[in-house]
Order: sequence, then structure tokens, then C-alpha cells
Amino acid sequence: MVVQGKTLDTKRSGDGMFLRLLNTRSLTRQQAWVAVALAGVIVAGAFLRFYDLGAASIGNAYYAATVKSMLTSWHNFFYVAFEPGGSVSVDKPPLGFWLQAISALFLGVNGFALALPEAVAGVLALPLLYALVRRPFGAWVGVVAAAALAITPITIATERNNTIDGTLVFVLLLATWAVLKAVREGRFRYLLLGAVFVGLGFNIKMLQAYMVLPALYALYFFAAKHAWKKRLLHLVAATAVLLAVSFAWIAAVDLTPTANRPYVGSSTNNTMLELIIGHNGLKRLGFSDTAITNIPSNGGGQPGFAGDGNGRMPPGQMDGQGGAGRPSGPPPGGGNLPGGPNEVGAAGLARLFTQPLASQASWLLPAALLGLAL
Repeated sequence: MVVQGKTLDTKRSGDGMFLRLLNTRSLTRQQAWVAVALAGVIVAGAFLRFYDLGAASIGNAYYAATVKSMLTSWHNFFYVAFEPGGSVSVDKPPLGFWLQAISALFLGVNGFALALPEAVAGVLALPLLYALVRRPFGAWVGVVAAAALAITPITIATERNNTIDGTLVFVLLLATWAVLKAVREGRFRYLLLGAVFVGLGFNIKMLQAYMVLPALYALYFFAAKHAWKKRLLHLVAATAVLLAVSFAWIAAVDLTPTANRPYVGSSTNNTMLELIIGHNGLKRLGFSDTAITNIPSNGGGQPGFAGDGNGRMPPGQMDGQGGAGRPSGPPPGGGNLPGGPNEVGAAGLARLFTQPLASQASWLLPAALLGLAL
């Protein structure tokens, strides 16, 4: 057959079309199997998080009491007051508890309502992680990554509880998605969006959200499609957005006269800044109280209400009716306080490889180190 002076090999052309058709059908079948596998992972993850959710208990009683108190007034809601009298706040920022309070407003203060935001965040993280991994490493690797997140026991445990780690992980995955999109498409606004997401994470668990920043900053600086000076300028602008989002609520609290707000729980000088750097910062790394006593105060601290150094209030500093000053920590008798040594182990280089953390997720670390090399 001759077309415009060229001989066309119909047999060969037909073979090429046939092979392309086979490849298309094979690709379609593979996509179908991937979709089925991913759906199975999401269903399994949802079952593990939602089955009998909240039936056993309300979870962390300290946080549950805070949510119940937050529903008594807008004042308590904004300042995440631990008790209805509004005398002391919880030792965390507000965003995670705002979500729980909204859930409890409609469903009541019960185990299901308090854990619901964490369970939802945990399920939504599964397809998000798949999407993040699929593009650079392939669809099946993305399915494996989502499955690992879905069935890791400690992940399931935290996302069936009213601790706020599930929402933190979800917003940091969103931040990763935004920065990756900024790198691939060269769009600066997605870098700023990533900074907003990390800032929201800061308003869930403070400095823990910043642990991803070295990786995200390095990714953008070394891989973005801009001149290096422009990349640096972009990162400076993103940092400004990050700090503005992170510290907006913190500034609102610290700039409020101390007589008009709760005492900052677990702080030693009644400031959110000290809570960030001290109780939720240096103390988590094993520093002693003496190493953080010089953190600046806003002058609003109330001597005698600094607790016993372990987050517990000395006897007699709260009369149960919000009328005995502004104590600094959780309620008395809190031997198993959030973030204590019984939860996170003793500070040190071997912390991740000793109990209680070693049996939770540290068995994944060798694979992670191998992944870095690959």
C-alpha cells in the first residue's frame, strides 16, 4: 500500500496497534488491581479505627475534661481552659481540641465523639500517603506505604484515642503534598500553603510539627525549578508565613492581661512562650527545670502556682470551683501525665530503641534507614 509516495507495511502497522492495545488493556487491569488494593487498605484502616470506637473509655481524661470545659463558654473554648471556672488552660495549643469540642457539641462528650476527629484524620491520611508515594516510586509501593500506616499498631492506638497525634500527622502530610507540588510545578503559592499547614500543625502539638521542616526546606532548596537566590528568597517568605500562622494564637494569649485569661497550664511563668520552650520543648529532651528557668516572662506569673515540676498541682491550690488562683498543671494525682517518662521513655540517644517506644514503631527504623540509602 502506497500513501503519499511511502510504502506502508500494513502487517507491521497492525502489529504495532495490537501491541499498544494489549499494553493499554494490561495497564487498565493493573490500575484496576491497584484501585482494589488501595480500597481494601482504606477499608481495613477505617475498620481498625472505627470499630467499637470510644466504647471502652473517654481516652485521656485530662484532655476529655478540657473539651467538656471548653463547651461551657466561648472564653473557655478559645483559651482551651481545663476546668469550667477558666482558671487554668491545658498544656497544648487549641486546634486539635477545637475539633474535638465541635465533635462533642453535636455528639455529646463521650469516647466516640472525642476520638472521632483523630480516626477521621487517620483514615484520610491513607489515600494521601498513597498519592505522595505513588508518583516517585510507583502505584504498588504507594499501596504498601498506605498499608503500613493503616496497620501499624501504635498508629491505630493513637487514632482511636483523644490524643491529637492523628490530626498532626494528617496536616504534616498535607504540608508535604503542598511542598512537593511547589517543587514539581514551580509554583511559589504551594510552598506558602505548605508553610500554612505546618503552622496549623504547630497549633496542634507545638514544636513537634517543626520536626519535618529540615526535610521540606532541603527538598525545596535543592530541587525547586528556580535560581538558588530565588529559592532562598521563597523560603524566607515561607518562614514568615509559617511563624505568623504558628504564633497568632500564642501571641493572642500572651498579650491578654493575665487577669482576663486562664493560667497557662504546665508553665512556670504563665506564658505560652515558656510552655513551648520549656514543658513542651526542652523538658521533652530531658533538660532539667533549672535549664529553662530563665525564659522571659510577661510579668504575669503568680508565685506559688508553678506546680511540683511534674505537672501536678500542690494540694489546696484549687478548690474545685475555680476560685483558688491559677494553678499551672493538670489535676492532682496525674501520675501518668501526657508526655511523662512512662509514655516517651528516658531522654537520650537510645530512646527510640528502649521501652516503651521500641515496641511501638522503632522496628520500622531499619527499613527507613535502608530507604534513605536507596
